[in-house]
Amino acid sequence: MNRLRASAAALLATVMVLAGAAALRPTSADAAPAGLPGLDVSSYQGNVNWSAAWSNGARFAYVKATEGTGYTNPYFAQQYNGSYTVGMIRGAYHLALPDRSSGATQANWFVDHGGGWSRDGRTLPGALDIEYNPYGATCYGLSQSGMRSWITSFVNQYRARTGRWATIYTTTDWWSTCTGNYSGFAATNPLWIARYAGAVGTLPAGWPTYSFWQWSSSGVLPGDQNVWNGSLDRLKVLACDGPC
Repeated sequence: MNRLRASAAALLATVMVLAGAAALRPTSADAAPAGLPGLDVSSYQGNVNWSAAWSNGARFAYVKATEGTGYTNPYFAQQYNGSYTVGMIRGAYHLALPDRSSGATQANWFVDHGGGWSRDGRTLPGALDIEYNPYGATCYGLSQSGMRSWITSFVNQYRARTGRWATIYTTTDWWSTCTGNYSGFAATNPLWIARYAGAVGTLPAGWPTYSFWQWSSSGVLPGDQNVWNGSLDRLKVLACDGPC
């Protein structure tokens, strides 16, 4: 999510030069996509005012827990527990660094540091944030088949540890470039698509629709702006892995 935010900022600066400030009026709230509003946060947001986020309509949150096998979000407890306390359905996410260690190793690190799951009706399956490398080569030095194998290792181990299939966060461009637009996870893993535009556009192969859409890096909520593609009742079904 760090690379996407930086790319969006660079694009915004270019548009300002070409089109002038008049073309960059703040996006109104009614430009948000249809769906249940939510957000995602990391250490970048620090301590979050969760009551204010709830008052502004957020009903779910994904909170960064870990990346690789050497980082944990120092604000994780305040963010993860705080969102739950005000009534949100919350989940944790892990930033994948596939050039550092195996998928299974990183899945274990994630589960051991906040990425677990409980059938309390308020906890989403953990999310694998697999995207542009913020530290180097776009595909982390892996071939497309190697990347597919890495993701398989992560989601299978996460399933073994928690009983759930992880949500996959990505962009269509990265997925096409680095996995060969592989469709094999669509039958099991919910899709969390990142695209900062007025329409969600083409999705990665296999997924007929998205579960979550990160549609902006800023707005009325802290962190990134998201929607769940459905009702609150349907989000509870995902949290419970069926009826609670």
